[in-house]
Amino acid sequence: MTRFGDFKPLCRNIPSYPWCNLFYRELQHHAPTLLIGPSANTTSAPVGINPKCGISRVGSGNSIGNIANIIACGLSIPVVLWLIYRTNHRKAAVGRIELRAFFAVYLVTVALQLVTTGSFLKQGTTTLVILTAIHAGAVVTLFWTLIGNALVATQIVEDGTPSSLIPFYFLAAIFMAATTYISIDVALTITSTFEPGNPKDSLHSIALFVLTSIWPGAAALVYFILMIWIVARVLRELRPLVYYTLAGILFVLARLAYFLLSRTICDGTNAKIDGSFIATVLDTAAVIVLYLAWRSITEDYWDDDAFAY
Repeated sequence: MTRFGDFKPLCRNIPSYPWCNLFYRELQHHAPTLLIGPSANTTSAPVGINPKCGISRVGSGNSIGNIANIIACGLSIPVVLWLIYRTNHRKAAVGRIELRAFFAVYLVTVALQLVTTGSFLKQGTTTLVILTAIHAGAVVTLFWTLIGNALVATQIVEDGTPSSLIPFYFLAAIFMAATTYISIDVALTITSTFEPGNPKDSLHSIALFVLTSIWPGAAALVYFILMIWIVARVLRELRPLVYYTLAGILFVLARLAYFLLSRTICDGTNAKIDGSFIATVLDTAAVIVLYLAWRSITEDYWDDDAFAY
């Protein structure tokens, strides 16, 4: 019976689910007989735990890894760099520093996703575990920065000031450090606090499940509710409302593509690609639309040229 916090259904049915890298290492050292099928051979094992369909590691047979998502991540990186540049250029815009931080963290998650889901590294290696743990920390931090941007938009505190930036970066550091530590502890069982429970094949970790599966969706929901309220009730503008609604739709479609289409695409292409590239494209599109929404409700420069950059 599946319990709350079990990763087994996700690691078995969703190709390229990155957090499975953590459980692979844990099983490899404490219950290696549970690694069967494609996961039994560490040299060619795909991302996942005994996956029904998985993309073999680069160099195994004719495998070139998760090539579609590698390309999608590779193309997303310069796009996000451009967004950071354009955001930094808008010197008088409200929340410029906070939004730039959001884009920077998203850039890190895309770069790490390319490695942790690209089937480059051998399963069970310490390098893959550390990179996956950092990836998990970056994803959790990303959604804090998203909420932080919504709070800045309410103007409860003045953006770009110590009263805004100190708690913003402090909480980002807490989310990053806590999630990375929990992820490493799950994989390496440094302590018994976050060690996956029994039975081992359930891949059970409530803390990791809440942080990587529940928190992102909850944070995104809070963000979009706050921003739509600000735009509709405070600013009373239509175009930004359309942008934020579109970004929310793209975010939901990315999750649906990842969780519902990945296995179908993987089966249909004989484990050559999966739906992760569609999710990456949609996520990056959502980030672009968020920039357009923010641009539509902010100013480029101060009116007084004496204070212009």
